[in-house]
Amino acid sequence: MSWILLTNDDGVDSPALPPFRAALASLGEVRTVVPAGQRSWIGKALTRFEPIEVVEMDQGGATVVTVSGTPADAVQVAAGYFGSPPSLVVSGINIGYNHGAGYIISSGTVGAAFEGWELGIPSVAFSTGVRGSWHTWYPLMRSASSAPAWERLAAVCADILGDLLDADLAADVVTVNLPWEADLATPRRVVPPARVTYGQMHQPLPDGTFTHNYREDFGDVPLDGTDIGVNHAGEIAITPLMAPASPPVAEATRARLERLQA
Repeated sequence: MSWILLTNDDGVDSPALPPFRAALASLGEVRTVVPAGQRSWIGKALTRFEPIEVVEMDQGGATVVTVSGTPADAVQVAAGYFGSPPSLVVSGINIGYNHGAGYIISSGTVGAAFEGWELGIPSVAFSTGVRGSWHTWYPLMRSASSAPAWERLAAVCADILGDLLDADLAADVVTVNLPWEADLATPRRVVPPARVTYGQMHQPLPDGTFTHNYREDFGDVPLDGTDIGVNHAGEIAITPLMAPASPPVAEATRARLERLQA
């Protein structure tokens, strides 16, 4: 392995970044390239017209490279910044679950992993969350008191990553979702994503603008045996993903739709 790229969508100030970098060091050399600020819910967006500013900074004795763009930009920059590309992209640990199809599509964390796939690099995304109140958990996990929890989760993620590197899992990208309370003894399941969406997202305001107004509601979609169901059971979900692919098409449907040259 040449080196491991560590990136995220929560930016350089994420409390997960230093402990995850330290835990990954047991698997190889780690270089960190992340957005300069928070870039959640941005998927695999790439900066096209504006120049991407790149800054090196020190974080607890480690060099961190920040980019002014998106998580996917961070992967692209990293592939050329050091002279040779990484042999593995690791994205996370995201602050909040990225489970369920609609959320996976929108996730900057998973988007960075898919950008690794675009470059032909094996990629894994890690996320953690809670089933209870986000508004209660968010300030807690960003506080100094959460440091031991992030160290525990980082160790779990590194352990899972070691197993993934040894496994023959047919996937373009792997996304892993861990309950906030997970440790090395927490059960792990290999499961598909739940086919859920997040529904109506933006709420109109009196001044005519719209604001983000997310409310988790998975509706009546079956969750057993999916990433969400596993997380709701307090277990770790390991979900192999493929880049967009087509389902089988019945011959009768194909005959109705196709037009062939005479």
